[in-house]
Amino acid sequence: MEMSIEYPAARRGKVRALSTWLYRRPTLYLLLLLVPPLLWFGAVYLGSLLTLLWQGFYTFDDFTMTVTPDLTLANLSALFNPANYDIILRTLTMAVLVSLASAVLAFPIAYYMARYTSGRTKAFFYIAVMMPMWASYIVKAYAWTLLLAKDGVAQWFLQHLGLEPLLAAILTAPGVGGNTLSTSGLGRFLVFVYIWLPFMILPIQAALERLPPSLLHASADLGARPAQTFRHVILPLAVPGIAAGSIFTFSLTLGDFIVPQLVGPPGYFIGSMVYAQQGAIGNMPMAAAFTLVPIVLIAIYLAIVKRLGAFDAL
Repeated sequence: MEMSIEYPAARRGKVRALSTWLYRRPTLYLLLLLVPPLLWFGAVYLGSLLTLLWQGFYTFDDFTMTVTPDLTLANLSALFNPANYDIILRTLTMAVLVSLASAVLAFPIAYYMARYTSGRTKAFFYIAVMMPMWASYIVKAYAWTLLLAKDGVAQWFLQHLGLEPLLAAILTAPGVGGNTLSTSGLGRFLVFVYIWLPFMILPIQAALERLPPSLLHASADLGARPAQTFRHVILPLAVPGIAAGSIFTFSLTLGDFIVPQLVGPPGYFIGSMVYAQQGAIGNMPMAAAFTLVPIVLIAIYLAIVKRLGAFDAL
C-alpha cells in the first residue's frame, strides 16, 4: 500500500511560494546549490593545498631533523640548484615525450573507432581501451618490470626477430642508459605510454566523432589528396581532442612517483623526490617546495592547451 504525506495547507503554500520565488531567480538558485560543494572543495582541497605550500617557506634543521616555522626562501632557491634543476628537467622532458608518443599512437586507433566502427564493434573497442584502466596501477607497473627484464618476454621476442643488436645499440645511446629495458629510460618511457595511452585515445575519439563526414566528402570533391585532407581538415579539427588528452598524459607523468622507482635508471623524478623528502627524510618544507613545481608547470600547460580548444573537447 502506497502512503503519501499530506502537508498542511499553510505549509504547502509556503513551500510553493518559496519554490516559485527561487524559480524566478535562477542565478540565486544555482548559487545556493553550488555553495555547499564549493565550501567543501575550498576547505578540504584548497585549504590543505595552501597549507602545504605555506610549509615550503618553513625551515628544516639538518642536524636535529626538525621543522621550525621560521620563514625562509631557501627551499625555493634550492630548486634552482643543478641537482634539483636536473630532476625538474628530467621529469618535464619525460612528460612531453610521453604526451607526444601517446598522441601518435592514439590517433589511428581513435580515428578507426570514430569513423569505421558502430554498435557492438564500437562497444568492443571502448571496452578494450578502458580495460587496462580497470587493473591495479601497481600490478601493471610490476608486470612491466617482468616484461622488460633481461630474460623477460620483450627481450625474448626481440631475440627471435634478430633485433637484439639493435636493442643493445639503443641501450648504449646517450640519455637512454641501462643494461636492460627495465633499467633504462626507454623502458620507463614505454611503461608511461602504456599506462596513460587510454587517457589520450578517448578524447581524440570524441573529437573525431564530431567531425562531419560532409567535410571529408567536400575535400575529396575539390580534388584534395588523402594527405591534404588529413593535414587541412582532419588534423585541425582533432587538435582540441589531442590537447585535451595531453592534459592527462602530461600531468599524470609529471606527478608520478611509482614508475620511476620500479622502472628505469637511478634518478629522481619530481614525484619520487617529494616522496623521498617527506617520507624518508622528513623534510616537509623541501617536499612542499617541490610540490610547487608541477603546479606551476601544469598551470602554464593548461594556459597553452586552452588556446588549442582543449577544454571544449573534454
